[in-house]
Amino acid sequence: MSVSRVDCHVFVDFDGTIVPRDVTDYVLETFADPSWLEIEADWKAGKIGSRECLARQIALIKASPEELDALIASIDIDPGFPEFVKFCRDNGLGISVLSDGLDRAVKGVLGRHGIDLPFAANALAPIGNDRWQLTFPHMKPACVSQSGNCKCAAAMAKAAPATLMVGDGRSDFCISNRATFVLAKGSLVAHCEGAGLPHEPFEMFEQATAALARWVTRMADQQAFANASTSARRAIVK
Repeated sequence: MSVSRVDCHVFVDFDGTIVPRDVTDYVLETFADPSWLEIEADWKAGKIGSRECLARQIALIKASPEELDALIASIDIDPGFPEFVKFCRDNGLGISVLSDGLDRAVKGVLGRHGIDLPFAANALAPIGNDRWQLTFPHMKPACVSQSGNCKCAAAMAKAAPATLMVGDGRSDFCISNRATFVLAKGSLVAHCEGAGLPHEPFEMFEQATAALARWVTRMADQQAFANASTSARRAIVK
């Protein structure tokens, strides 16, 4: 499907968006000491930021690299996501993945499905045979949500005339406040509604692709109208 071109960059969340479930939670449920849930409760209560939450939780994991990679290999993506990527590329839209989750999961899942996209995520590294450490190469000290991966900073670095966020949860709230348009699922829908943000809800990427096509068409029509109006004004002046 091809529509009129719009200069826009599309940012896509990973956990709960590209993949139906939160991979980090799946890893923790499978391999971490149950006390990870207490840390999660502190994060949900606003007592700690997501960066501190994730670092402490990952330290509770006990699994070999082979065990972890086997679990990651069992993760499927939304079946409509490859077509969403194709739509973006066919229509000249930039697209990248922003995750406040694990780089090993993002790389493993996308690679297994043959999807080559730039991404930014937190860096997971093994310590010895079965312990793990999380570091944050994309963190910003001034990040309002104290995220491991500051999605707002990534969006501002692109400096695109228009930005579109596709996401599902709390790590997507801040960047959605800055986006030109949001494709939202999960708790991000309620956030967009409450904040009065321009958005369209979706459940599956087949719907997201159709919604993106409609938005691009509207933007192209508005741009064409603005250009035509400018030309008309110049003609009157002459």
